[in-house]
Amino acid sequence: MTLDQLLEKIDALEGRCPKLGHQVAFGYCRRETGTLPCPRTLACWQHRFNAELILRHLLTPEQWDAVFSTAPKTRVDSLLEAIEAAKTRREPSAQ
Repeated sequence: MTLDQLLEKIDALEGRCPKLGHQVAFGYCRRETGTLPCPRTLACWQHRFNAELILRHLLTPEQWDAVFSTAPKTRVDSLLEAIEAAKTRREPSAQ
């Protein structure tokens, strides 16, 4: 089996995304931002296969650091950011 074939099989694996609240394929997690993986990818997939090994092979050290050097935001932090963004969008139209 070639690396491309293995990656195709792994990309098709599905799991529940705690961020989105439904099933997603690993391929989505691997390219969530278009080119970079979701920062939660390791936590979500490491129990099923060696996601770190695969991502370290696919990403440059700079890409790895950009994604995984900081801890992912908690749900509370994400919600607070969404609330602040909604307030900001609402304020100009309220005047």
